[in-house]
Amino acid sequence: MEKKDTIHKYHTIAFYNLENLFDTEDDKYVLDNDFLPESDRNWTPKRYDKKIYKLGSAISSLGPEDTKNAPVLVGVAEVENKTVMQDLVDSKQLQEYNYDFVHYNSPDERGIDVGLLYQKEHFEVVHSESIPILIYNEEGNRDFTRDTLYVKGLLNNEPIHVFVNHWSSRRDGAAETAYKRIEAAKTVREKINYIQTEENDPHIIIMGDFNDDPTSESIQNYLMDTDLYNPMEKLLTIYKGSLNYRGEWNLFDQIIFTTNFFDYKKGTHSFASAAIFDEHFLTQWKGKYKGNPFRTYAGRRYLGGYSDHFPVYIRLKFNR
Repeated sequence: MEKKDTIHKYHTIAFYNLENLFDTEDDKYVLDNDFLPESDRNWTPKRYDKKIYKLGSAISSLGPEDTKNAPVLVGVAEVENKTVMQDLVDSKQLQEYNYDFVHYNSPDERGIDVGLLYQKEHFEVVHSESIPILIYNEEGNRDFTRDTLYVKGLLNNEPIHVFVNHWSSRRDGAAETAYKRIEAAKTVREKINYIQTEENDPHIIIMGDFNDDPTSESIQNYLMDTDLYNPMEKLLTIYKGSLNYRGEWNLFDQIIFTTNFFDYKKGTHSFASAAIFDEHFLTQWKGKYKGNPFRTYAGRRYLGGYSDHFPVYIRLKFNR
């Protein structure tokens, strides 16, 4: 196989909620019983292998054709452990891109975490850590949720900071759970502010499944400021989003970045475009839910699809 060009003109940065990427082994420390061969969902090695294959195919084709490469960075959510991350980067569809990954186990009760895939040819990890989101209910008991992953690295030798998020769900109601996502937003914003006191004009990317739309209070009032830009604000319409709930589109999956990605300087990256990756092969092709993400499960019914979310991405231009 021919070796790719060292640095392409364009690079894709992506985020993808993988919808319950569990292995088939029982982990006694987390609530993974729904995803075992003997469970009601009948989560067998064959089904697991099929999902790894499909996700590898999706990631390898993610982004516009002019990048001539798979994404150099892919933030992921709903991964159980390092095993599933390793199986994903080792999959037939991703092997040629020489991915590695960053992952930490978080205290989420279901055992689902976030992670970052990166092409070693283009990205070097300098530092990484897991940032806990400290949420407490009215009784003062902690609500254990996913940590936020923070990675500092060199993208084609340019220093950048990456946050990968999966904020608390709306399962108990959007308004009732809003305080949890606000607390997550405050935590990330605090870390961003700290980085900005330590470095002059740092380049920062915040990605994730925020379980809130770009116009939601958590993002607008507690994360965003004049130093950040959210290209996803313009992408959500009544006809388009990254997930569909009861016939309505949401864009919980977003990539936000500092405004210095609009600057031009040799050896840096500039923002070029943003999109929802809702290619036909990732959708349900017919029926009531035609056009929605082709998911792995609908409740306990196995469909054999990719995920209940579409990936999102931004495209960066490398300034030579």
